[in-house]
Amino acid sequence: MKMDLKYRAIGLDMDGTLLDTHVDYTKMANLVFDQMVKMGVPESAIDRTDGFKFNLDSGIKYLVDQGRTDEIPLIHGQIAKAARDIEMQNLEEAKPFPGTVKTLKKLHEKGFKVGVLTRGCREYANAALEFCKILDLIDDVVARDDYSEKEAKPSPIAMRHLANKLGVKPEEILYVGDHVFDYQCAHDAGAGFIGVLSGVFKINDWKQIDKNIKTIDSVYDLYSID
Repeated sequence: MKMDLKYRAIGLDMDGTLLDTHVDYTKMANLVFDQMVKMGVPESAIDRTDGFKFNLDSGIKYLVDQGRTDEIPLIHGQIAKAARDIEMQNLEEAKPFPGTVKTLKKLHEKGFKVGVLTRGCREYANAALEFCKILDLIDDVVARDDYSEKEAKPSPIAMRHLANKLGVKPEEILYVGDHVFDYQCAHDAGAGFIGVLSGVFKINDWKQIDKNIKTIDSVYDLYSID
């Protein structure tokens, strides 16, 4: 594939993009929303339709509207621990998608910095990448809990953190991901984006978001980068 010369780094989502993993996101989302209910957020104020990878916005908005902003760090802390436990449950089932190792080595040979930007927590991200024997092929990682929750993906701030770590500008990163959160993060930060079909979203899903989104079947398609 032809690469725009402005890109100096490749950013990668982890679950569903770089690695084939089995995190129970439905269980995680329900756990998050149930925890908010326990803290007094009424069910009617919670939007469970966007629960994948636990979007907290609806519950947090309720707390803000009620003047209970001091409780937000508490709910983030309780949810983070529970989410971490779910992420780690099936760690031994994680594996790189076919051709991933070969592709990462090729990207480095071509002079690209390679970073991972994930909604997974730091402990899980490091453990999964190391278990799959590719941590040494990644220049840097930005995980969910490296910074405050409001700076985690899909916030464009997360992409800026990755850019800083890789020593490039956000617009010099081509980011590859399998979910709308990945697209939002890259687009809003000014980074390039490619949708991968190895995870959650398929071609029709991407076209509904933006008909101009380029897609690839898997990270291995980057091996032919020119």
